[in-house]
Amino acid sequence: MKLSSGPRICIARYRNRAAVLEMERKDNMGKLNGKVAIVTGASKGIGAGIAKQLAAEGATVVVNYASSKQGADNVVKEITSKGGKAVALQADIAKQADIERLFAETKKQFGKLDILVNNAGIYEFAPIEGITSEHFHKQFDLNVLGLVLASKEAAKYFDGEGGSIVNISSVVSTLAPPSAAVYSATKGAVDTLTKSLAKELGPRKIRVNAINPGLVLTEGVQSGGFDQGDFRKEIESSTPLGRIGKVEDIAPAAVFFASNDSSWITGETLVIAGGR
Repeated sequence: MKLSSGPRICIARYRNRAAVLEMERKDNMGKLNGKVAIVTGASKGIGAGIAKQLAAEGATVVVNYASSKQGADNVVKEITSKGGKAVALQADIAKQADIERLFAETKKQFGKLDILVNNAGIYEFAPIEGITSEHFHKQFDLNVLGLVLASKEAAKYFDGEGGSIVNISSVVSTLAPPSAAVYSATKGAVDTLTKSLAKELGPRKIRVNAINPGLVLTEGVQSGGFDQGDFRKEIESSTPLGRIGKVEDIAPAAVFFASNDSSWITGETLVIAGGR
């Protein structure tokens, strides 16, 4: 039987409406739908990957950067081009005033905060003869003190429902390679802070966990030449899964710790290093 134009239009409208409803259903399936997250040091590397993954799961993401505005803007552009929500906000996490401004602006723009990913960090390698006060404080002020102050500020802004803090540490906290004494010490401090803050903030429904990546292919790793030559070969030969990591290997774990999937997990450190 041949359909008239009237029924055809109705069928087309029904199909279009069904497609819209399916899109809305998928949009509401994100594990972090309605959440607001700050990711520090998110203009590139692991931080950028985590920001994108959180946004893909429905979170509104504040892409923090210290100096690379273009990098942060590119991350925001990629997120928003896929229908996500993100803004770039400048703040040097080694400076308390900048941290306070970052959190205040987040509250002003989005009204709340649910997730903090402490990713901002720096590494410098030097033998003991090359360790100076500047070398020490440059890393500890950002990797440790900055993390503490950002966590302190986040605790003020989390509401009665609590929140999640995810610290990005490193396998160097336990592997402790030569010429990395100060950097390894900062990450050892991060691991200890994670456990201590989890116990202190747990009664306030704030969970604190850490991710310890192995060598991950990022812009910093590439610019330092760590992705080439004998160094990479040694890492891969001692890694049971036989390769260095990708940003995509790390970001899903941050979503897990930020979401209700880990609602009874706090004070834990997850090593993601191919079995090292």
